[in-house]
Amino acid sequence: MVSLLLVAVASPLAWFVAKEKAEESTVLLAVEESRRLLRHFDAIELNKPDAREHASKAVENITGGLFDIADIYDRDGEKLAESMTDGGKAIEGLLPKHGRPQNNEASYESLKLNGNRWILRVFVPLLEKTESQAPAAITGYFEGVRVVSEWQHQQMLDNALSAALMVGLASLLCGAAIYPVVVRLSSENEQKAREVLDSHISMMEALGRAIAKRDSDTGAHNYRVAWIAARIAERLGLQGKAMQSLIAGSFLHDIGKIGIPDAILLKPGKLDIEEHNTMRTHVKQGEDIVTGIGWLDGACAVVSGHHEKWDGSGYPRQLSGEGIPLAARVFAVADVFDALCSKRPYKEPMDLASAMEILEKNTGSHFDPEVMAAFRPIAQEVYDCLSKCDEDGARQLLEVRVRSHFGI
Repeated sequence: MVSLLLVAVASPLAWFVAKEKAEESTVLLAVEESRRLLRHFDAIELNKPDAREHASKAVENITGGLFDIADIYDRDGEKLAESMTDGGKAIEGLLPKHGRPQNNEASYESLKLNGNRWILRVFVPLLEKTESQAPAAITGYFEGVRVVSEWQHQQMLDNALSAALMVGLASLLCGAAIYPVVVRLSSENEQKAREVLDSHISMMEALGRAIAKRDSDTGAHNYRVAWIAARIAERLGLQGKAMQSLIAGSFLHDIGKIGIPDAILLKPGKLDIEEHNTMRTHVKQGEDIVTGIGWLDGACAVVSGHHEKWDGSGYPRQLSGEGIPLAARVFAVADVFDALCSKRPYKEPMDLASAMEILEKNTGSHFDPEVMAAFRPIAQEVYDCLSKCDEDGARQLLEVRVRSHFGI
């Protein structure tokens, strides 16, 4: 596609440049030829009484070769002599009028007349011959008009077209030569990217398992809540980076518990107020852990907001409503649902109806109503699927979502 785009841009440009160069070469040839012919004419004689005779001889020698019309003017712009071929006579009346030439250097006009005939008109100043170093004075002007033949003009266009085709072919051949290299490098790059991403996910799993072991858990909870959160987010339309951040954040939501003392984290009884306040610091410690780790930065939304509540009664910042990141609102539903429906050392799992009753009761206070609306239609499916899964089964469920949303 890049090669074709290059052809589409470079070929017309090459055609235009080649055509302009060909026309410029023709003009330069006409100017140089006129100068060469005029060297045989003693220009200073224009100042003498027989100037018209000298001028007439000059234009008669010039016409019929390179020029179809040849005129010589004195320094005041008065025409001294004119000669033209039959072709020149045919186009003389069509030429635009001009005043006295003013340039001290040769100049030209490129004209397109009726019938698309290409006309070149050159103006060459005639200089007084002098042996001194001072600039020579202008004694008159030569005007030559050339009708460029159709075949010559067509040849220029054909040459320009050939140049354009050569540029286009070179672009395609270059693309064909580079394509296998680009494909190979792209494949290697994708493979390396997959390996890096796979290592990131493996590290995420290792951190999750470390958290679970620290909290005397099997680790299945992390797989389950991340999977449930992904299912809800899919119904809400999350994808790409937002979905990846949600999965990572859900899996590592309690990573800050690594910094909580065992005496508090593993205490079998109820925590006192001071211990409870210490336990709450796991949110801030979790933020500190994931912040600054490039691929985990997105996880901070869930890590920092998974204990916030829709009505603002949560912690640590008492955020409310849409002030809570969407990923944290999605995770809140997934987390509580899994906690209610899972077997724990201190309780038996709830049935679906009882769990949904609690969720519905807290919708609008703890949970975002919109998130609950997305979860309701899949609650039965999620419950049936997880009720049959052990930790390895939950891991496989999450792996499917990870490979889908992380492009592995």
